[in-house]
Amino acid sequence: MIGYSGIWPVAPTPFHDDGSIDEEGMRRVLDCLIDQGADGICILANFSEQFLISDAEREFLTRLSLEHVAGRVPVIVTISHFATRIAVERARLAKDLGAAIVMMMPPYHGALLKGNANQTFEQFRAVGDVGIPIMIQDAPLSGVDLPVPLLVRMACEIEMVKLFKIECPQAANKLRALIAEGGDSIEGPFDGEEGITLLADLDAGARGSMTSGMIVDRIKPVIELYHAGRTEEAADAYARVLPAINHENRQCGWRSCKAAMVEGGVIRSEFCRHPIEPLQPAIRDRLLNLLRPLDPLVLRWGR
Repeated sequence: MIGYSGIWPVAPTPFHDDGSIDEEGMRRVLDCLIDQGADGICILANFSEQFLISDAEREFLTRLSLEHVAGRVPVIVTISHFATRIAVERARLAKDLGAAIVMMMPPYHGALLKGNANQTFEQFRAVGDVGIPIMIQDAPLSGVDLPVPLLVRMACEIEMVKLFKIECPQAANKLRALIAEGGDSIEGPFDGEEGITLLADLDAGARGSMTSGMIVDRIKPVIELYHAGRTEEAADAYARVLPAINHENRQCGWRSCKAAMVEGGVIRSEFCRHPIEPLQPAIRDRLLNLLRPLDPLVLRWGR
């Protein structure tokens, strides 16, 4: 049985400078995350630049990642799509290849095509019929409202809906209400957004966090100390990493992890596909200046 707790970072997708996928870099990313102490890994998420990756590349990366991780930690495969049929097909592939969990946002396509509550429930139920645990991603990107009663209904009526990544505004309030109303059906309450609200979310009952892959080894102790009842030590550990997390969340996005991994020799290129722009040099310098005092493994893994 998988323990739905701990830190489950999103793996960035490394590219060569010409924009092609860096296969060896992807393997090194996965190894680096495992060496940082990741309890699980998520691939093909928003912080993996999933919206810049072709369908063929998605399948290739799913196969590569699951084969390379080879059961060392559980792997979550993101399968979000507006079309229920495609989401189901992606779930089947992930299950067949050995994924532990799939993650999905509600159905949406741009600002005007959004699934209503019933359509959202039906899509998650269809994916649930595949027979692989589901993490619901409640993120502002989709623009779809997922009220607590709907999430609780899905948890209670769809057997495979087990985990919840809550990264909406005031996530702690929603986590607290979700856990209170859903009870034992809420098996894996997680937060996201790089852990920028982690301490409040742990207070609300979060069991884990899906951060970026930048400083997994420095955020993990916050979660472990908190769950061991050492809350003051957890707060101190969180205070040390918060400036870097804030800079990542507010200034860099997923580009921060790539910058750190290039600096530490994990990957060779920070390339992000157009129309994403590279990090502004001063923003990148500030990121590294915030990271160096923390001495995270990512900055020395490949050196």
